[in-house]
Amino acid sequence: MRSLEQRLHLGLALALIVLMGLMWFIGSQAVRSMTESFVASRLAHDAEGLLAAMRFGPGREELQWRRINQVYAQPLSGHYYVVRFEDGRLLRSRSLWDQSLKIPQLAPGESVHRLVEGPSGQRLLLLSRGFQKAGRRFTLGVAEDMSPVHAEQDYFIRWFAALALAGLLLILLVQSLVVRRTFRRLETVREEIRRLGQGQATALSEDVPMEVLPLVREFNHLLRLLSQRLERSRNGLGNLAHALKGPLNLLTQYFDGRVRDGSERDRQAALQTERIRLLMDRELKRARLAGQDLPSRRFDPARELPDLIAVLQQVHRNRALSIDYRLGRGVQPFGDREDMLELLGNLLDNACKWAHSRVLCRIRDGEPLEILVEDDGVGLEDEQIAHLTRRGTRLDENVEGHGLGLAIVGDIVKLYGGRMDFRRAAGMGGLCVRISLPAGGGQAGSAPVTSS
Repeated sequence: MRSLEQRLHLGLALALIVLMGLMWFIGSQAVRSMTESFVASRLAHDAEGLLAAMRFGPGREELQWRRINQVYAQPLSGHYYVVRFEDGRLLRSRSLWDQSLKIPQLAPGESVHRLVEGPSGQRLLLLSRGFQKAGRRFTLGVAEDMSPVHAEQDYFIRWFAALALAGLLLILLVQSLVVRRTFRRLETVREEIRRLGQGQATALSEDVPMEVLPLVREFNHLLRLLSQRLERSRNGLGNLAHALKGPLNLLTQYFDGRVRDGSERDRQAALQTERIRLLMDRELKRARLAGQDLPSRRFDPARELPDLIAVLQQVHRNRALSIDYRLGRGVQPFGDREDMLELLGNLLDNACKWAHSRVLCRIRDGEPLEILVEDDGVGLEDEQIAHLTRRGTRLDENVEGHGLGLAIVGDIVKLYGGRMDFRRAAGMGGLCVRISLPAGGGQAGSAPVTSS
């Protein structure tokens, strides 16, 4: 059982059931013991009265019936007495009719009470005591039928059990409400984690129960460490790019001048210098990717795409391209803002380079989330599509730029655990690049690249 709430419910329910069971058992035994003690005390008073009514004469013993409660004279009344002398002679109450009770022979001062079987199946409480009067020793036994008392006891115990069960159910209900209300406070933590995942928050609120507060503080500390490391990494990469840009530009200009002299060694050096610059650009961009697992600002397509398209139209203003976008219903902010701008920027820029007059970007919500970028260019053949994501691959040397764009897109898709494939744009005739990203954020993994 992995649910803390269910474990609390079960543990408290078992504890309450055991407690109620013990209360019922102890209460029942206490009622029986108290009832028997009360009846025994009453029988002791009757025994004193019977002792006072006894008269002894020469060779005979008798009880003065006028001084005895008349209940002992009624047949099978449920109240009985027996006097047993040392020689075995017995004096019995008329209520016993023709039956008798077996009582032990006790010394004077001894007393014992127990439940015995009486006439007509009655359950009797028999009190036996040893006495000495007028020089004679005898044992006096007084009994009372406990059947009516036991019936009342059973009635009380049944009602007590019913009330205990009702109380148990009520307590369990109240307990369930209290536990649920207590765990409901954790819903705020889950909601903040959801907002954190969507980039709407940067840390968890510490207004939580004390038992959860250390966990929340450690989580916030980890978030701060990750954000600081990412920020330091991006700043360090930016500083590295600026530090290397100047020397690489000088080398490029130097070898550009030397290449015109026709030296093969200088041409190879210029080629390798350009390759270093391209690889550096790609790795710097790749290292700046954040992924969806870090608490960063989310990419809001409704707000970010118009600005991105405006920049691309300015870059390609000489071609008078029509760049448009369409968003499906329910599309929410997703991914890291910088990552998605890098991804869409590369896709749209490549589409603009190959398009005749029109580029379309579509984003559709669902599982998975889909990004489609289409152009109305000449399109590509199957064998050309297979080379699209190779490092530095260019399908047309007359088109400005290099092939790192789609390779960077592939790295981003891989980081998000998505999928990228290429096909011919059905409505526009050019190339359609489709990106599928897991809804809610995927784990880093492979990014299959297919063509269709």
